[in-house]
Amino acid sequence: MPKIYNGKDVYTAAMERFEYIFNNFDNYYFSVSGGKDSSVMLQLAAKKAREMNKKISVLYVDLEAQYKATIDHIYELIDEVKDVLDNWYWIAMPLALRNAVSIIQPKWICWNTKEKRKWVRDLPKNEWVINEKNYPKEWDWFYKGMEFEEFILYFADWFNKKNGGTTACCIGIRTAESLNRFRTITNKKKEKFQNKSWTTRFHIKNHAINVYNVFPLYDWKAEDDWTAVFKFDLKYNDIYEQMYKNGLSIYEQRLCQPYGDDQKNGLNQFKALEYDTWEKVLNRVHGVNFGNIYCRTSVLGYMKTEKPDNMTWQQYTVFLLESLGLYVPELRDHYYVKIKGFFRWYEKKAGILPNEIKDEEDKRLENLRRVASWRRIARALERNDFWMKRLSYCQSKKDAKKLVELQKKYKNLIDKNDSHFQGIE
Repeated sequence: MPKIYNGKDVYTAAMERFEYIFNNFDNYYFSVSGGKDSSVMLQLAAKKAREMNKKISVLYVDLEAQYKATIDHIYELIDEVKDVLDNWYWIAMPLALRNAVSIIQPKWICWNTKEKRKWVRDLPKNEWVINEKNYPKEWDWFYKGMEFEEFILYFADWFNKKNGGTTACCIGIRTAESLNRFRTITNKKKEKFQNKSWTTRFHIKNHAINVYNVFPLYDWKAEDDWTAVFKFDLKYNDIYEQMYKNGLSIYEQRLCQPYGDDQKNGLNQFKALEYDTWEKVLNRVHGVNFGNIYCRTSVLGYMKTEKPDNMTWQQYTVFLLESLGLYVPELRDHYYVKIKGFFRWYEKKAGILPNEIKDEEDKRLENLRRVASWRRIARALERNDFWMKRLSYCQSKKDAKKLVELQKKYKNLIDKNDSHFQGIE
């Protein structure tokens, strides 16, 4: 059904929401990413703030592996809203982010000082930047490797306690982007501010805080963003124009860190749009070039937990081994030897030849390690089970030595604090 606003267009409705925010919340900050939605939101909010003689704060979380064009646009936005700017929180902290292009390194930490030589960019230096060395002493809740989503919650709580009253965290999401975003707005069980459906109260560990997510542009479409850019001469990230020239429609264009579950679908865009940046992105985390090769296929998206429907568990096992072999051939060979030993044991003890092993057996018996199946083998590989305990192996001195050798050779892939290293000298 078409949106009806008593004769109002989405721009008029959004400007009225900004006025409502400035009149009804005690303080507010706008979360920006450098993307078109948050960029339009911030510039329109600044326009309303000028009319009402208000000051605004902005949160920008710098995830390191960004387009140069995005960083240029962030500086452009700072300059654009500086006349109404109270504070710009430029966060360049070591946060844990999803790496959906590798089963060896499922997460990576941006701005990790231990990997400084591999950073995609130098640490930004300006008056707004908050990094690991200068963050506020009140941030006793912060720890290195903190999840991005957790950081957002605790930052909101800190901002609210610092300023008092009730806080609005303004986010430029649109319900047209996904069903989950639509549900966020239509959820009847959520806590709202003054019964406004476009607000959602923050909770930390089931405890409500005086902060509300606010979505001023929730009813906009991509076309509305670009109409506003044209009509009001707004600044925008030049990377979108490059994406369009590279064949992406306005509905397919995505920003944010390139290794996430959604963003990996456009990972190879880095190579086409900013080659210098691509070279650094390629070497920053494990599995990126593999992601570039396969990001247009369905197979990569299943690497975390499930095999593709068109594969048997045996085929999936081979796929996982081949994937490992692209980057850590020693690890692939290690698992190959373990699987061969697994076959020999069942052939000797149960008289079951490798070609007689079924793709699946009873799950309960698989979990109890009482039957052999290709699914049982694949699940061990999925979990990167170095000791192969899922195949009934125990930790050995030989394997422990091998693991230490791998850790030395692939420092960026294997964390020495991993549980695999417990008890190893």
